[in-house]
Parts: sequence; structure tokens; C-alpha cells
Amino acid sequence: MSLFDSIEPIYNPPMAIIEIEKLTKSYRVYQKKEGLIASIGGLFHREFREVKAVQSIDLTVEEGEFVAFLGPNGAGKTTTLKLLSGVINPDSGSCHVMGHVPWERENEYRRRFALVMGQKNQLWWDLPALESFRLHQHIYAIELGQFNRTLDELTEMLDVSHLLGQPVRELSLGERMKMELIAALLHSPDVLFLDEPTIGLDVIAQHKIQQFLKAYQEERKNTIILTSHYMKDIAALCQRVVIIANGSIYHDGSLADIVDKFSSEKIVTLQLSDEASLTGLKDLPNILEVQPPRIKFMVEREEVGQTLSEILSQHCVDDVVVEDPPLEEVIASAFSEAQRSREKETSTPEQVR
Repeated sequence: MSLFDSIEPIYNPPMAIIEIEKLTKSYRVYQKKEGLIASIGGLFHREFREVKAVQSIDLTVEEGEFVAFLGPNGAGKTTTLKLLSGVINPDSGSCHVMGHVPWERENEYRRRFALVMGQKNQLWWDLPALESFRLHQHIYAIELGQFNRTLDELTEMLDVSHLLGQPVRELSLGERMKMELIAALLHSPDVLFLDEPTIGLDVIAQHKIQQFLKAYQEERKNTIILTSHYMKDIAALCQRVVIIANGSIYHDGSLADIVDKFSSEKIVTLQLSDEASLTGLKDLPNILEVQPPRIKFMVEREEVGQTLSEILSQHCVDDVVVEDPPLEEVIASAFSEAQRSREKETSTPEQVR
């Protein structure tokens, strides 16, 4: 045995690329009352209410992770992304992304991340996308050869090379979103923030963007934070899911953890050998669908084995399928539970003047 055989390999733990501690952001929202007199009175005396968009969030994201932020509308997802990208300043707390404080807006930091918002456009509406890409090249000081190689790779992956000379306003919604992604990735960011990138897209466009993001992240190993209301995006792309409710983190774990935590039942589908066997099964609780000779019903997770054992001992069954409820239903249940939990923990904010 040589000397080197006895040396144990050095373990390099994953590096935290995003570190958030007690991050808080509130807004003052003007409460306008109805009527002319109330409107005139509002010129001299206004009432506001405080909206806590982000409440003391703690979060760590390792390098190379693909993380989903989930939550109902108004939960604080977009506000968190704006804080991480330096678009807005927090009220309190700290945050470091790749060692930088986002709201200090250092040029070095801005060259290393990108923010794509599904409801915001960064491309010039009346110009071809290629013109906007050229502008990005100069803004980020990308070497011409590198720019051309990156552009060719991205346009080929998204199959939009033939659309580069077409004005952006003439592109479909799905084509525009592909161009927005290309613009965000031209400078090869280490961290990518995606705020509902597939909103409003058809199924085909959603699927193509999912495939692209998955392939791109696997190849580049960059860190991506995604918010989306499309559960297929989350299931296809994200290994880790963070649920935000009323500005606070309610759950942080894998998608499988969420299913286990918020779904206590399984869906069982039986394909019977003949329709006559259905007679003895019509008294089953929680029947979802009956299409002779097939029947679908819900059963508690811990009772699946016993229920199937009893049925198989009395009926001829050709096929059995046991599955989790649709992911949309599980996530909706998680959102409801999260909001109830947060409402119990927090009182109604007082009006501020």
C-alpha cells in the first residue's frame, strides 16, 4: 500500500450562495374611501395600513440548487426576489448573494445574476430581439466571440434562430418569453431569478421552456430560484420547494415531503375483470369515479394495504393503480394550512398614519 492510499479524500461541503437572515419588508398602502367628500378629506388627512410583504425570513441556498418559491398571490414571493436582486431595499435583516449585499447594487454583483419576470419586458418592443441582445452585449461588456457563441447556443436550444430579425411585438407570447430568457442568459449569470416565466403560455410553450431550463441548469450548474403557479414547472424542475405564506416561510423541503405532509390519502384505481364485481364495491367510501368495469376511490394512506387485501380476496381484479392526489390539490391544501397557521400567529396590523 502506498502512502497516498492511506490519505482520506478531502470533503468539500456545498457552498452557500444565498444567505438570508431575518429579512423584512413592509409597505404603507393608502386607504382611499368612497365619495367626493372623503376624497377631498384625503388631501389633508390620509389613512394608511401596513402590509408586511416579507416577515423575518431565514433561508440558505446552496450553489447549484434549483429552488421553487410557492405561495398564494400576495404571499411575498416576488418581493423576496426583488430584494435578492437589489430592486428594492429591506426594512431590516441581512442578505448575501455570492458574497454581495444585493441592495448595494455593485456592478460586480449585477454582472453575476439575472432576473426574469413573466409580466415585465426587458426587450425593446419595436426592435428585433437581436438589437436588444447587442445592447446587452455592450452593457455587460461581453467579448464579441463569446457573445456570438452564447447566442448561437441559446437560440439553437430554444429553436428561435429564425426569429432574431423579427420585431418583438410581432412574436407570440411563448416566443417573446424565449427571447427574454436568452437576454437574461447572455452574460452567463451564476444566479438566475425567475418570477413566473411560463405565465399565460400554452402547454407546448411551457413544456419547451421547462426542457430548456432543465438542460441549461444541468449543464451550467448555476443556482436558480423559480416562482410559478404551474405545478408541472415545479415537478419537472425543482428538487427543493419553499412555501411562503403571509410573508413567512412555512415549509422548506422536497416536493415528496410536501405530498407526505399535506396529503393523508391515496387514490386507488381498480380494473375489474367484469362489471358484476362492481356490485360489491359500490358501498366503498370516497368513490371518485365509476366507469364499469373500472372504479376509482380515495383511501387513507395507512389503510391502503388492508383495503386492497380485503378487495382482492373477494373480487377478481385485473389491474391496480395506487397514486397520490393531483399535485395541484396537495399544494392548495398546503397553502390553506399555511395561511391558517400564519393567521393564528400574527394579529391584524394596526393602521398607521
